[in-house]
Amino acid sequence: MTLVNKYAGTCAACKGRVEAEAGERANVDGAWLTYHHECAPAWEPQPRVLGQAPEGAPQAAVPPQRGSHDGWHRRRLAGFDTETTGRDPKTVRIVSAALVTSDGAEKTFLIDPGMEIPAEATAIHGITTEYAREHGTPPRRTLDEIADALAVELRAGTPLVVFNAPYDLTLLEAELARNGLTPLASRAPVAPVIDPLVIDRQMDKFRRGARTLEAQCQFYGVTITHAHDAAADALAAMNLAQVIGASYTAVGTLDAVRLHEAQARWKAEQEADRAAYRERRGEKSYAEPEWPTRPLATSA
Repeated sequence: MTLVNKYAGTCAACKGRVEAEAGERANVDGAWLTYHHECAPAWEPQPRVLGQAPEGAPQAAVPPQRGSHDGWHRRRLAGFDTETTGRDPKTVRIVSAALVTSDGAEKTFLIDPGMEIPAEATAIHGITTEYAREHGTPPRRTLDEIADALAVELRAGTPLVVFNAPYDLTLLEAELARNGLTPLASRAPVAPVIDPLVIDRQMDKFRRGARTLEAQCQFYGVTITHAHDAAADALAAMNLAQVIGASYTAVGTLDAVRLHEAQARWKAEQEADRAAYRERRGEKSYAEPEWPTRPLATSA
């Protein structure tokens, strides 16, 4: 069952803002979630007639065959992910974070955010206020360590894989600013970044259904264990990027820096298309085209 969203919220799939009455609400496993219309999974029950869809029904999407071409997806990559106190990157706090690399290195961070972790956030990542207070470290020190770890990889030219990069990277920059720390962008060029969400939407524009990390992993045949654990999600995003690079020759053979530049253009085009879609539906139009980070001063 789906309903029009009465209040503004954050899309459960892409984490972009959904204005009031511009999307839909759906009950998923007992929790009501907000989606953009175009991000919402296909809620209709699947036909069950001897295991076959009725004549004329749309066929299930099939991922492209992986190629043998060389490219950035066969070289060293790093993956980054965060778990937080909520959904709005402008105001929430980082609770845990992880940086993993394709050669097996892993750094994990647990932060005491200095505030109560809402029950709905704990329900997603499993970290309680009490656990974070007992085992977490102070935000200022740990955020500095996270930014330094990312900067080391970026200065070395390692492509940084971040699923829905404007969420995690904007969140990190907001946290650094909040704690009076040097921005990531001042420590190293925030490039090249590989964002499987942007690439998948560009290369397979009309595939229906959710585009969450879990949904994309299922579609491309990537194993994800312990979803919503920062290290597990960072690893899954990195593996997903490798598969997407192998699946689309035009993406995998593109120099990582040029791919970074292309994703910035693609993101802007995707947001413009989304805004036009809303206008056609008579809904309020807005766009968040900035990638891989959003300007803090204009992200209200």
